[in-house]
Amino acid sequence: MLSSPGVMACSRTCSRILGLSLGTTALFAAGANTVLLFPNWDVSYLLRGLIGKQAMLGSGLWGGGLMVLIAATLISMTGWRYGCFSESGPCQSMLTALLSSSLAFLGALICFITSGVALKDGPLCMFDDSSFNQMQAWKYGYPFKDLHNRNYLYDRSLWNSVCLEPSKAVIWHVSFFSTLLCVSLLQILLVVIHFINSFLGLFCSLCEK
Repeated sequence: MLSSPGVMACSRTCSRILGLSLGTTALFAAGANTVLLFPNWDVSYLLRGLIGKQAMLGSGLWGGGLMVLIAATLISMTGWRYGCFSESGPCQSMLTALLSSSLAFLGALICFITSGVALKDGPLCMFDDSSFNQMQAWKYGYPFKDLHNRNYLYDRSLWNSVCLEPSKAVIWHVSFFSTLLCVSLLQILLVVIHFINSFLGLFCSLCEK
């Protein structure tokens, strides 16, 4: 059976790994959300305000990105016992763990929900709104949002036939919001692991005393 000091050392090592992992996922989330602001690498859509509301909300930048990155920094500092955490006791470490876990969980959850809603609604794009053989009426909107009888995520025949501009708007939207969804889900999992790791570290410290 491992001694309490051995478990504590293992807990700190785990915190270092989790901090680095969360920091990496935060950079991925920020990068994915940034790319969503430039469909087909074209800045003109952003300048004309033709970016979807979920991408403009930027939950991958400030939620899954900045908030998680701050939490990852706190976790790493606790694991490496850097600065004010060099002599931190078990209660202070647990308080830091609760703060960092809550911050990262909230940011990741917001990013996860926003990405799910974005995938459900589909991309903002130009599409043909004509009906009953009337004249073509092209406009910008969310053509897949009210498409009750067909799900565009599973019907790939709609990906290149509905959105006229930007080109490959659906592929761009689905690819990067799916990335955000997966990254935020991974962040939530890492936060849960971090909380369990911190609780075990506190428990072993109390047992040692």
